[in-house]
Amino acid sequence: MSTVKGGFSGIVRQAQKMQQQIGRVQEGMAGRVIEASSGGGRVTAYVNGRQELVNLKISPEVIDPEDPGMLEDLVLAAVSQAISNSQKMVAEEVNKITGGINIPGLF
Repeated sequence: MSTVKGGFSGIVRQAQKMQQQIGRVQEGMAGRVIEASSGGGRVTAYVNGRQELVNLKISPEVIDPEDPGMLEDLVLAAVSQAISNSQKMVAEEVNKITGGINIPGLF
């Protein structure tokens, strides 16, 4: 009976260690910035590893007062892609720790 408890304790310790490592990865990702653009590079969004928009560049030629919808679409596309790329980057780093195993509650 004690080997089962010890085995379970070992699993819990490993999970806690993974959680700490994932926390460190997430902290480190905050300083990494991913960019994505739309409209042939006319709108570029910069998102950090916490999926926070940290910068946005818009070329003057896409600012058309007669067609604000086009600019809105370009901004949405660039931001969405940057967030998606950031999420993939974080997931890849977490997968290195977990070996690709999806552990509920860890991430």
